[in-house]
Amino acid sequence: MNEPLSIIDLILNASPLVQVVMAILAVASVVSWVMIFQRWLALGSVGREIDEFEEFFWSGIDLTELSTQLESSETGMTGIESVFVAGFREFQRLSSQASVDPDAVMQGVTRAMRVAVNREEAELERHLAFLATVGSTSPYVGLFGTVLGILDAFRSLANMTQATLASVAPGISEALIATAMGLFAAIPAVIGYNRFSARVEVLMKRYDTFAEEFTSILHRAAHGR
Repeated sequence: MNEPLSIIDLILNASPLVQVVMAILAVASVVSWVMIFQRWLALGSVGREIDEFEEFFWSGIDLTELSTQLESSETGMTGIESVFVAGFREFQRLSSQASVDPDAVMQGVTRAMRVAVNREEAELERHLAFLATVGSTSPYVGLFGTVLGILDAFRSLANMTQATLASVAPGISEALIATAMGLFAAIPAVIGYNRFSARVEVLMKRYDTFAEEFTSILHRAAHGR
């Protein structure tokens, strides 16, 4: 009886072009998993940071004292803290100018916080474009490797006097491994991209909600001068 085909042997016996395709897919898969775990940890940390800051912010602490503490922090500011400091710093700068209209003050504050929020959005979406690319292209890359492998398998038949299933099966099996590797790389990437995109959207809504609430507080302070 013939020994069952080993996946490792099939990969090692594949044509050089198919091996290159498999290597590209393997690297893409490994990098995708690294980015998936990195984003999972990073987005979870951002959610906890927002919870902690909002609890501290709404505790009634003086805003000037809070801003001073954050700017002098040795560990650096988190994303939500950066949004707060950007808005409050601009508010203090413009409010110190007696000739500035309150509405102009609030326009400056809104712009400053919007820039900070956009910066945090870009940070939250880091690596998502790569996951989207891997998820959408890996199946086609794997299919390309499969086509190359099948063509090579049929070319080898030209040198045989009698073609049998046993003679064709190894070459076709080698080719199909490329498709399997493409799917193996694509499926986690697609799931990760969709999951993290939804998570980023939730976090951005929290950023926007805080920015609106903080703007309302500063609006009352600016018009009460």
